[in-house]
Amino acid sequence: PRDMATPARDGEAATGTTIMACCFDGGVVMGADSRVSTGTYIANRVSDKVAALHDSIFMCRSGSAADTQAISDYVRYYLAAHTTEVGRAPTVKTAATLARRIAYENKDQLLAGIIVGGWDAVQGGSVYVVPLGGTMMQMPFAIGGSGSTYIYGHVDAQFKEGMSRQEAQNFVKKSIAHAMARDGSSGGIIRLVTIDANGTEREYIPGDELPYGP
Repeated sequence: PRDMATPARDGEAATGTTIMACCFDGGVVMGADSRVSTGTYIANRVSDKVAALHDSIFMCRSGSAADTQAISDYVRYYLAAHTTEVGRAPTVKTAATLARRIAYENKDQLLAGIIVGGWDAVQGGSVYVVPLGGTMMQMPFAIGGSGSTYIYGHVDAQFKEGMSRQEAQNFVKKSIAHAMARDGSSGGIIRLVTIDANGTEREYIPGDELPYGP
């Protein structure tokens, strides 16, 4: 799955994608569509683009499927080692910084736009976006992938600070559903992960139950 205007390498699987994460009062909701394409052929219609990095930290992947899977594998490995070394759960910022470092130091070879989000005891729920160049920004919400270009107006109009858990889930679902409707490289189902102090909850919305419409 690929992203943005960078052309895919021949025959490479790209997550032409819609990914999103949003903070709410007490945690984070992360979501993604499930389409992976190789050119015009859909290589996987039910992929999972929300990868677990640790118990309460996840990463949404867009761009090259291979590149983003490699980054998530490295970050998962380094986080596990870090957790053993310091004797406590890692922070979301630590995970995002590891991803940023890998993305930035290999920016000439990678095509990866990622969002890292989750809950920790230091900051509570937080979202960090690491776009193509390898910078890192903390945001109240973030969108990414080819489908995100269609929904900037929607998310800017609908987002508000201090949303409840249910409001944030509905916001992410609806935003991704509208991006999937317009973007040919996004589609399939919506996978949702909600993370707070009590743990994580996964949900999926099938293609015939997408909350598209007013």
